[in-house]
Amino acid sequence: MENVKVIKGDITKLNCDCIVNAANKSLLGGGGVDGAIHRAAGFELLKECMTLGGCETGEAKITKGYKLPAKYVIHTVGPVYYGNGNEPALLADCYRNSLELAKANDIHSIAFPAISTGVYGYPLHEAAEISVKTVGDWLSENKNYGMEVIFCCFDDENYNIYNSLTK
Repeated sequence: MENVKVIKGDITKLNCDCIVNAANKSLLGGGGVDGAIHRAAGFELLKECMTLGGCETGEAKITKGYKLPAKYVIHTVGPVYYGNGNEPALLADCYRNSLELAKANDIHSIAFPAISTGVYGYPLHEAAEISVKTVGDWLSENKNYGMEVIFCCFDDENYNIYNSLTK
């Protein structure tokens, strides 16, 4: 896929315009990538998140990056996986709404973690297929914008799945 990279690494160390946080509805930090981003960004991120009034599943909100190399953090709340049929649309909304919010803020490089695949229990391969398709569709619809998308994978399993889907 053009304008898409897959890397294995720590999203909090990426030097891009924006990283995406797989947040919970409170936006006040948590486990996994959410906790790592809050720890790396520092207390100022928590203070700004406290002013945002939370975030609903599938929606996205933006903050500054503070002590992160990235200038911005887009927080999105992925669905908890129950297998009831509504999760694919909500997960796709996370990616699409994050990209739209990035575009609205003149952001041209964005890194995504594998949203909802940790404690929220979304099956990894299914989540990766949804994210790659949604990002690909958005990039096709916004060809002239010039967005670079990075799928930042924490481990080999994620990396291998995303790499196979983006070739």
